[in-house]
This record gives sequence, structure tokens and C-alpha cells, in this order.
Amino acid sequence: MQTPPAIELIGIDKRFGAVHANKDVNLSVAQGSIHGIIGENGAGKSTLMSILFGFYAADKGEIRVKGEPVRIKSSTDAIGLGIGMVHQHFMLVEPFTVLENVILGAEGSAMIGPALSKARSELTRLAHDYELDVDPDAVVGELPVGLQQRVEILKALFKGADILILDEPTGVLTPDEADHLFRILGQLRDEGKTVILITHKLREIMAITDRVTVMRRGEVVANYETKKTSVEELAEAMVGRRVLLRVDKGPSRPGEMVLDVRDVSWRDRKGVLRVDSVSLQVRKGEIVGIAGVSGNGQSELLDLIAGITTPSAGEIVFENSVYGPDCTPRVLRGEGLAHVPEDRQHRGLITAFDASESAILGWHWSEALGESFHLDREKVINRCKEEMEEFDVRPPDPLLKSAKFSGGNQQKLIIAREIKSNPDLLIVGQPTRGVDIGAIEFIHRRIIALRDAGKAILLVSVELDEIRSLSDRIIVMFAGKVMGERPGDADERDIGLLMAGVTKEAA
Repeated sequence: MQTPPAIELIGIDKRFGAVHANKDVNLSVAQGSIHGIIGENGAGKSTLMSILFGFYAADKGEIRVKGEPVRIKSSTDAIGLGIGMVHQHFMLVEPFTVLENVILGAEGSAMIGPALSKARSELTRLAHDYELDVDPDAVVGELPVGLQQRVEILKALFKGADILILDEPTGVLTPDEADHLFRILGQLRDEGKTVILITHKLREIMAITDRVTVMRRGEVVANYETKKTSVEELAEAMVGRRVLLRVDKGPSRPGEMVLDVRDVSWRDRKGVLRVDSVSLQVRKGEIVGIAGVSGNGQSELLDLIAGITTPSAGEIVFENSVYGPDCTPRVLRGEGLAHVPEDRQHRGLITAFDASESAILGWHWSEALGESFHLDREKVINRCKEEMEEFDVRPPDPLLKSAKFSGGNQQKLIIAREIKSNPDLLIVGQPTRGVDIGAIEFIHRRIIALRDAGKAILLVSVELDEIRSLSDRIIVMFAGKVMGERPGDADERDIGLLMAGVTKEAA
């Protein structure tokens, strides 16, 4: 007897007002497989999986789990059917411990003590079996994002999931953490569990999935057996046209110095040295990339340059002026600095704001948007409309809450806001995190165009391919220090060694 699919979605349709998020979607996922779902930002991937997990109700259509028609009205229903989901933006209670997060919603009785004791044993077993080691008593908010993701996976496995949905799981992971995740997913598949993987990274699709479904503008446009397709074919199916998979740029023409970081150090509240005597320069007409495994001081360095934090030692010079005690982000923006923060959810926008309001954050004092303390609402909305059109933000609705946009479209909204300010210096952290391949191509072109217009760009990315493709010079950081500087076309292995704290000579 033929095994029924783990999941069948039949004729799924979903609207949010004028936005037709899913259009008569049919999807079949085989049991014991890893099935990829790809598409541009706003293609409907996350909406479809949110329907499967009970966050949304489909306007019409049918869901079958292992051949049986089911009604999923809530995530509780989904979990009861063995479906677990790891969201792109984690659903964790940060002040709680790992153990408390894992057991949340599955306590079993009012007597929490015995439940916690039983859960600790099961958590220890799962962590050992799946190489998901994490301290059960650690406070989740103090863990790095890679370990927080392990907690999310442990939560799903603890609640008995044998169908696991992962939404952009590697967007916050280092390459080593991503490789470790793929080993875990392979192990789950070998044990007969089913994995649905939403990602923008086509090489990951090629490396780990058995089949892949392509969505575009709410519809399924293609299904492939992964081993019978290619990155180029998938990219074209996603975007509806041929996509340039490499950055096309000419040589840089560096001009005068714009940014000069001189022996800068910074200690956190606990006295830990996070940035250790860093020096670097960025000139007009060049892109300087900072490479390094996440957590090695790059984020803290960007905060120092943006004026969010103050150096413990050393000095920063921007446009020939040394940062003083009154040097705030607003002052620096007024002098021509723009900043795309690494964390779009907490620093790039305010999710409860309309898109038009998020699109002016940091520039809301501009005389072009109003007079005195009063913003001109019409000007704010029209400015956002123009940026949405130019940067292909979907849906192009300035009045939609920022939280309602996909992660990639939130990123495009922030990129548009900062680039359209016509800065002398753009500092940008993780410019294409969670962004689809068509939008990556577009963002890269805009960054190159900014360089070619004589602007200075300082770029931080955990994507080594992105650093090497965009940068004219690469500075490598490890443990808060600069390990070395290389040209943009430097050998990948050489940069990789520096990222691990090993110089080429020592190797």
C-alpha cells in the first residue's frame, strides 16, 4: 500500500484585504523527506505555512495530514497533529530559561515541579540525540541567536513533532551553525520525520532538500526534484526572468578619507572587551567589507561608528571631525551618515507603526516632511509610496503595519529609507539577511551605484560570498580585533583562516 503524503494542501486560498496572499495553492509533501519552498519576498510562503500551523485560517481549501482531512484552527491543533514550526523571528520568552520555554504550553498540570523534572530528562535526551546541546537553565535572552534556534527546535521535538516547518532557519546562523543544522535535519529525515524548509538561499536548497516547490505572487509556479534542477533554473522560476547570480562591478576609484577609526576599543557593562584597538579607514568611492563569524565585535563596531555607543578608548573621525561627547545618531545623520542596522525588527523599524512611519525613522525631523513639531501626513505617505515603488516593496501599501510585511520586504523598506537619504557614508549590517534572490541582486546594484557615485560604504555581513563579491577591501575581525586586511578578490580559504583567528603565516 502506498504511503500517503505527510502533508497535502488542496486549493488553499487566502486574502488580507486587497492582498491575495495565496491563490488556489496545491502542495504535496512526502513523508520522510526534506521539502523546500522558495519564492520572492511576499510570494506567500510564510502565509501558507502559517495556515498549516493554525496561525491563519484559509478562506477556502483543504488540508490533509497523512491522508486524513483535518481542520486546523490554532497552533494547538497543529501540534496535536504532530506539526511543529520554527519561525523566522523566534517565539521565545526571553526572561525565561531554556527549560521553561520548552515546557511552556505543555506543562501538563498545575503542579509545575514534577512537570519540570520530567521535562528536564526529556530535554537532555533530545539534546543528546540530535546534537542540540544547550544549558537548560540558561536564560534565553542571554543566548546567542544560534542557540536560541536550537531551543525552538527542541520545543517542537519535545511536543512530539514529526512534521517540522522551518522558516528561513539560517538567516541568523554562521556557516558552521548552518552546517550543523543541516546535519540535524538530515538525521530527522533518516528517522522518518518530515521537514519543510522555507529559505531564500538556493545553494541550501540544492544541498539539503529532496524536492522543491517554487511560489511567485501567491501561486505555485513550479515543482522540481532537487537533483534534476539547478540554481539558475530555480532563480529564474522564482523571479520570472533570468537573474544575475554574481555582482557585476567595475574597479573602485577611492577618493578622500570619509571615516577614520583610530585604535578604538569598547567594553560592555560587564567589563568584557568587545572591540579591541580597531583601526580602519573608508574613502569615497569604495566599499570596505568587514568579515567575521557573528559575535566577534563587528556589531559593536557598527554601533560605535553610528554613535549609538561611545568608545572606551581611541577616537572616530567622520568628515574630518572627531566624535565628541555630544555625537548622537541624529547629529551624525545630519552630517551625512546613514545606517542600516543588523537587527531590522528591534532597531530598523517599529513593527506597530505604519510602513510610512517606519520609512521616516531617523529622518522624521527633516524640513521636507513638515514644519516645527508637525509632520505633514500627506508628504510622509507620498515619500513612502515613491520608495516602495523604486525598491519594489510588496505590498506597496504605506498604511500597512510594518509587522505585516515579510522580513525581506521590511529589509527593503529600511534599505530604501537609508539609501534615499543620499549619504556620504553608508554603514550597513547584513544588507540581504532574509531577502530573496531577486531583491539581493537589486540591493547589490544599489550599493554598487552608491559607491560609483562617490559615496563611502562600510559593510558587515556573515555571508562570505557577499563580502567577497561587493567589497573593494576586506577587513577580517576575530575576538574583537582586526586580524588582517585583504583585497576584495582574496582567496576564500585565506579569509576563512583569519575569521578563525589564524594568520596565513601561522597556518
